[in-house]
Order: sequence, then structure tokens, then C-alpha cells
Amino acid sequence: MSEFWMITLTLALSYIVGAIPFGLLIVWIFKGKDVRLVESGRTGGTNAMRAAGFIAGLLTAGLDVLKGYSTLWIVSWLAPGLPWVNVTAALMAILGHNYSIFLIEKRIGGGVRLRGGAGGAPAFGGAMALWAPAGLIILPLGILVYIFIGYASVTTMSIGLFASGIFLVRAIQGLSPWEYVFYGLAALIIVMWALRPNLARLRDGTERSVGLRAYLQKRQAGKKDLASKVSTTRPSRNRRVRKVEPYSGR
Repeated sequence: MSEFWMITLTLALSYIVGAIPFGLLIVWIFKGKDVRLVESGRTGGTNAMRAAGFIAGLLTAGLDVLKGYSTLWIVSWLAPGLPWVNVTAALMAILGHNYSIFLIEKRIGGGVRLRGGAGGAPAFGGAMALWAPAGLIILPLGILVYIFIGYASVTTMSIGLFASGIFLVRAIQGLSPWEYVFYGLAALIIVMWALRPNLARLRDGTERSVGLRAYLQKRQAGKKDLASKVSTTRPSRNRRVRKVEPYSGR
């Protein structure tokens, strides 16, 4: 088989692996629900957790990371030695995850659309496929973003940003190809496109908070509720007390 067809097969397999809807399957097995009908309707780990609990979400996220990482094996098997193929295969896994051929459905008003996730987990796996230690840098940074920035959507988008920074530093040092920098930027763009509704809510200040931000907001709301209850039960200082004269017997 010619190199062209080997590369085509590589990219096609990367897309198909990325398109496997693990979140849909796991939520159905755990709870008998269709994850597409829950909250955001996405099939990634965050929505799977909302639909079926922590274990289901964690298992979904792990398998979605494996989608991106599996492109390392696919490329090594079919088209090794071409950095741009490594990058494109990892991006195809993200696109398969976000726009799964297995989740095709009719649009209201005509046409069809492909459903899926936001792409954060396969983007993380794709970064590790290009350079495995990248995961040891991106994961703790992502946890810090989740805790202190306090938005799951921002955490998801930060994966591509961190990957871009890592591969930029390595490319400047001559340790990895410049094509890997493109991977981080392209992954960021794909994820941001999928998270357009979340970006709108971030702009409007209505995005769901998590981590430390959610804790502080909940604590502040609790204080306000307590202050409101106290103010409604405390007698007013300006309220006049009517003096009752003792009965004289007349």
C-alpha cells in the first residue's frame, strides 16, 4: 500500500477511535440514561458525572484520554516518522470525539448534525501521544485551574493552551518538532469552538462555578441567608411599645 493510503488509513482510524461514544455507553450501563438528554448534552466525562456519578465520569474521562493517546500506536503502526501525521492523527481523534459519526441525528428544521463532547480529554491524551511527560505537567496545572479559577470549561480550554506552551518551549530548545506547537493551538481552537455556549455564559457571568470559587460563593450565599433570617426575627429598635395602665377597678 502506498504512503498516501497508509496516511489516509491512519487518520481515518484515529477519527473512528475518537468517535467511540464512551460517555453514552457508560451512562447507559450505570443509570440507563441517555447522556445527551442531561444538562449540556455532551458525552464527555463532566456530563457523564452529572448523569451517573463520579465513577462513571472518571471512567468516561479516562477512556476519552485513551482516545487521544491511542493515536501514538496507530501512527507507529501505519505511518511512523512523520511529525505532521502524529499531530493530524491526534487532532482527528479530538474531532471524532466532538463530532462522532456514531451520534448522527436530524436537526430541527432539516439537515443532520454530529454530537459528542468538548474535546478536553482526548486533547490531553493527544498531547501525551506526542510527548508522554506532557501529561505530568498539564494535569497538575489543570487541577490548579479547576480549583482556583473555578470553571470546568476554562479548565478544558487550558489543556490546549498548556500543550502549546510546553511544545513551544521544547521546539525552541530543539527537543520536539514545531508541528507539535500547532497541535496545541489547533486543539485549543477546536475545544473553544465546542464550548461556545460556555464562553457566552462566562461573558455574561452565568457560567456554573466549581472548586474554590463555588465553595466561596456557597459560603457567601449562606451568610446572606443567615443575615436575612436574623433581620426578619430581630425586633425593630424604632418600634414603639404601648404602655398599658394597670386596671384601677373603677
